[in-house]
Amino acid sequence: MRSGLLLAAVGDIPPVTPEMAVVFGLVAVTLVLFVTEALPLDVTAVLVMVSLMVLEPWTQISVEQGLSGFSNPATITVLAMLILSNGVSQTGVVQIIGRWMSDYAGTNKRRQLASTIVATGPVSGFINNTPVVAILVPVITDLAHKGGTSPSKLLLPLSYASMLGGMLTLIGTSTNILASQTAERIGADRGVESLHAFSMFEFTHLGVIVLVVGAAYLMTIGYRLLPERVPAEGDYLAEYEMQDYLSEVVVQASSPIVGKTVAEAIDVQRFDADVLQLVRGGERFIEPIGQKVIQPGDVLTIRTDRETLNQIAVVDDLQLTGAPETDPEMEPAAEPDQTLVELVIQSGSSLVGETLQSTSFRDRYDANVLAYRSRGETIHERMDERRLRVGDTLLIQAPKDSLDRLSQNQDFILAHEPDEPDYRTEKIPFAVATIVGVVGAASLLPVHIVVAALAGVVAMVATGVLKPTELYESVDWNVILLLAGVIPLGIALEQTGGADLLGALVASTGAYLPAIGVLWVFYVFTSLITGVISNNASVVLMIPVAVEASLAIGANPFAFVLAVTFAASTAFMTPVGYQTNLFVYGPGGYTFGDYVRVGMPLQLLLSFVTVAGIALFWTV
Repeated sequence: MRSGLLLAAVGDIPPVTPEMAVVFGLVAVTLVLFVTEALPLDVTAVLVMVSLMVLEPWTQISVEQGLSGFSNPATITVLAMLILSNGVSQTGVVQIIGRWMSDYAGTNKRRQLASTIVATGPVSGFINNTPVVAILVPVITDLAHKGGTSPSKLLLPLSYASMLGGMLTLIGTSTNILASQTAERIGADRGVESLHAFSMFEFTHLGVIVLVVGAAYLMTIGYRLLPERVPAEGDYLAEYEMQDYLSEVVVQASSPIVGKTVAEAIDVQRFDADVLQLVRGGERFIEPIGQKVIQPGDVLTIRTDRETLNQIAVVDDLQLTGAPETDPEMEPAAEPDQTLVELVIQSGSSLVGETLQSTSFRDRYDANVLAYRSRGETIHERMDERRLRVGDTLLIQAPKDSLDRLSQNQDFILAHEPDEPDYRTEKIPFAVATIVGVVGAASLLPVHIVVAALAGVVAMVATGVLKPTELYESVDWNVILLLAGVIPLGIALEQTGGADLLGALVASTGAYLPAIGVLWVFYVFTSLITGVISNNASVVLMIPVAVEASLAIGANPFAFVLAVTFAASTAFMTPVGYQTNLFVYGPGGYTFGDYVRVGMPLQLLLSFVTVAGIALFWTV
């Protein structure tokens, strides 16, 4: 019998050693940095990795162990699956499925919601669910606008359905792959036979139940709780409350800015304002206009608040006219040379951590930023000075002919389908065959998932689904660095006895709760912690503790691993707990409270369904 079981039996908790204290301190710092986003998640992970190696006498993490996250099969498998998912997306097959469902749904709101769930859930079981959402955000947004529905009614279900679908197979989400590898390693280290790597369809039957229950909730209770924050007609100027921030002025002959370029016209050190367009003799100039010389009679469209505009008008002798929001030419549907569109900052974007000014956004992308949303807050003022974060949604004004180019940019998701998308539809059979081959090899043959996934990458390049240069662009390096950084933290938690201590503390609840009750406690706690930190980090931290607690109360460790895995992959209650929630945060116009209101009942419902399912299919 393990010592942990005896300790729990007598209520004795092992003392905290200096080694444990150091590791617990690193865990606490990691959690604080994850929650506050003081540093990007991947930078935090690398900082933790370096700290573990520097503090080796206490953390017991050697250089080899500290760097083991880079060579971990889970990290390599996730890398390969990201490449495979990008290959599938390049063919346009997911978009085609989305359009089929859009045609079926029409203007029926219930059909639109059902189509969103059906198009997302099953697909997310075989393609990493993060790129699935990135691909479908513009499809679902267009579906909502065409059907007269607020995108707010569909985008959050899109994210939730992708998470639910990700639990259908091993490869649905990086969390599953990491949990599988962690369970296998702990089982080998501790000699626990019941702990093993997940097979491809190890928990598919439970995943189907969770998906069906979650879909039923979204179609009924969830639909009533979902807000309608974004106008159905797609009126971005009203949605972003631009009425008080866009104005037109006429340049007087006596104005001191006559003869200056547009770039020189406004003193940006004194005034937070941008010139978005210039009209001269009926001809409209959008971009590039920075070097255009201003003449008397020019009409300038300026983005700024009314107080600042009045100050500029006095200083530069400008005549105010009617606000352009009343001018139909400002609407994208009426102006053939320009349009308004939303861009969502992706994970791995070169814009993350930068400002609009430091990236020279206007010149770099030939687009004006009118406003943007960050964590539910709409930003109009001093936009150039705010650092951009993953999930921020920019409202831009850009020429229509640049949308196709913008849609191909890896820095962001264009929340509108381009008119002429460049998909490799002729490669669909090869892409589908590759995914089927990877799944078949990993599930039917004695081939490790990492080998099958890497072979699939080679196959996609060989068949032309992906170009060799696109391999590097396909990988979200933030995710890879995050995995490489947090894996050693989990190892340190085990080796210093920290997992034993935490496991014993949780196991003490076994004096009051049956084993299934302790299992439910782990599910709930994991779902809560995942709501504020990365889902991958929560798996690495919680699985060792869950294993120790299960052994201490004589329960099935594999059942506890599954509970942690499912809870970490279904973080519904906050926008920051899961990347897909961030992707729909801005385009859906959601607030933090929306996630709590819609996600909390779903999280609670699935806690009972999942735990009951684990108890039914696996002995607790």
